[in-house]
Amino acid sequence: MRKVALLLIVLLGVAHFATVSRCEDDVAEDKEMTDEEDSDSEDEEDEDDDSEVKEENGVLVLNDKNFDAFMEGKDIVLVEFYAPWCGHCKQFAPEYEKIAQTLKENDPPIPVAKVDATVASQVAGKFDVSGYPTIKILKNGQPVDYDGDRTEKAIVERVKEVAQPDWKPPPEATLVLTKDSFDETVNNADIILVEFYAPWCGHCKRLAPEYEKAAKELSQRTPPIPLAKVDATVEEEIASRFEVTGYPTLKIFRKGKMFDYNGPREKYGIVEYMGEQAGPPSKQVQAVKQVQELIKDGDDAVIVGVFADEQDAAYEIYIEACNTLREDFTFRHSFSHEVSKLLKAIPGQVVIVQPEKFHSKYEPSSHTLAVEDSTTVTEVQEFFTKHMIPLVGHRKPSNDGKRYSKRPLVVVYYGVDFSFDYRKTTQFWRSKVLEVAKDFPEYTFAIADEEDYAEELKSLGLSESGEEVNVGIMADGGKKFAMEPEEFDSEVLSDFVRAFKKGKLKPIIKSQPIPKNNKGPVKVVVGKTFDDIVMDTKKDVLIEFYAPWCGHCKKLEPDYIALGKKYKGEKNLVIAKMDATANDVPNESYKVEGFPTIYFAPSNSKQSPIKFEGGDRTVEGFSKFLEEHATKLSQKRDEL
Repeated sequence: MRKVALLLIVLLGVAHFATVSRCEDDVAEDKEMTDEEDSDSEDEEDEDDDSEVKEENGVLVLNDKNFDAFMEGKDIVLVEFYAPWCGHCKQFAPEYEKIAQTLKENDPPIPVAKVDATVASQVAGKFDVSGYPTIKILKNGQPVDYDGDRTEKAIVERVKEVAQPDWKPPPEATLVLTKDSFDETVNNADIILVEFYAPWCGHCKRLAPEYEKAAKELSQRTPPIPLAKVDATVEEEIASRFEVTGYPTLKIFRKGKMFDYNGPREKYGIVEYMGEQAGPPSKQVQAVKQVQELIKDGDDAVIVGVFADEQDAAYEIYIEACNTLREDFTFRHSFSHEVSKLLKAIPGQVVIVQPEKFHSKYEPSSHTLAVEDSTTVTEVQEFFTKHMIPLVGHRKPSNDGKRYSKRPLVVVYYGVDFSFDYRKTTQFWRSKVLEVAKDFPEYTFAIADEEDYAEELKSLGLSESGEEVNVGIMADGGKKFAMEPEEFDSEVLSDFVRAFKKGKLKPIIKSQPIPKNNKGPVKVVVGKTFDDIVMDTKKDVLIEFYAPWCGHCKKLEPDYIALGKKYKGEKNLVIAKMDATANDVPNESYKVEGFPTIYFAPSNSKQSPIKFEGGDRTVEGFSKFLEEHATKLSQKRDEL
């Protein structure tokens, strides 16, 4: 009996322990649930906090959620757009807090706020913020840019000025031209810069404030340099006349004559560039020593026009010729008898002299053109371009585009260095090239430093040739040819150039393997099949050049495949794509400068492809483009 009683006591104890344990677990679960609920509540509170306007050291903190609500009904607000990592912003912070305190004591108080532009991307985008810190004064919600000194005194004065009830923004310094004012304005201007824009264009919106700031500064010069703009979507006739195909397009006009603008697109760059453009295209040389130094140590041909005075008719023709080519050449002129004597010229002549290091027994060291009343500006310009490079010049990244764009171009790569210690070796190899260049006047020859053109040598398959000197030929249509590595001399080079001339060489083309199965809606093009597919004169081809890592390309892919399916029944239309990072594009008419780049190659004009530049990269947008340009489309739009 005692044993039974003992057993009951043990069982009761176990049951009690289990009950207590379960209660503790329930309490723990309840506590966890309560913690989760509290956490959820805190999250909700945090979310609610985003819409509340907080204050840090007197500066109000705005973001995407509270910005519009805060601005509603405010006459004037000072706003700084900043980035937490920006050094200038950190340096400016104490000064901005002083500004906030000063404007808080104003009568009436003026709110001072800041926006973290790296987080509040919606607000930053709305105000085209592209640098930090960006300061704007918002008057009745409309931004007034501030670009003065970042001091308490300067900013407070400007804010108070804008806060005046009768304050109005000054008129734009940028002239707005229409069909009624364009011709008269540009024809009468000694120089004017004109922007052709589209209201919806993002690049145009980013350029606008910089362009206006530049216009304001240049308008205050003596004489002023005007800047103007034309809405190309409205003034289509003007845009078409000047072959405007993208936005923004900037053109310089001098008394109605158009010149390309190749300068920067921010305030200081535009101001500096246009200041240079407004000056004379040729610099006056007065001392003989100046010309002697240019010939002795220069890298580029020396162009000097010799004239009696500024009233010389030949001088006027020369200056007009220089104006068009001022981007490509450095021009000089002189009225000095001593300079004329040095150049062995008489007034009314233009002389081109090559630097001493490029002199050779195979060519004259200088060329002379007599500018007469009957000489045209075009003839003077042709003289410049014909004699600008020596028989074998030095091709460099800095002069490549302006001096060595003509094809075919024979390039000899080695350690090119004209400094005193290495000049002899450099000239030794150059002399070997000269011996060959004299026999092929129809080709351009150049030497180039192998380190400057390491990537080009790699594309030619010559980066690991083991030879001291390597040779490549850049031909028309983007084709490249490499000389088989062997010990270099003039005879070897001559044989290689002669083989090229006879068409016996095969071009070097970087290419992925040719696809075994290429029957999908979008045909895959590789380097080796570019000519067969894209340049096929029997078919129209829409070709997309893409990069595998490009986000825009990935986004485009579904629509592009759908487009291929839509036109799959068209035997004379090919929808194609090419990985431009893994394949050479063996035709210079198809320039790839970003991804995706899309061209339409008409069957009857393969060397003049039409670039797709519309923003509508949908099946409908592409279809409209194809139906506008296709030469062999059998189906009509309503049938598709």
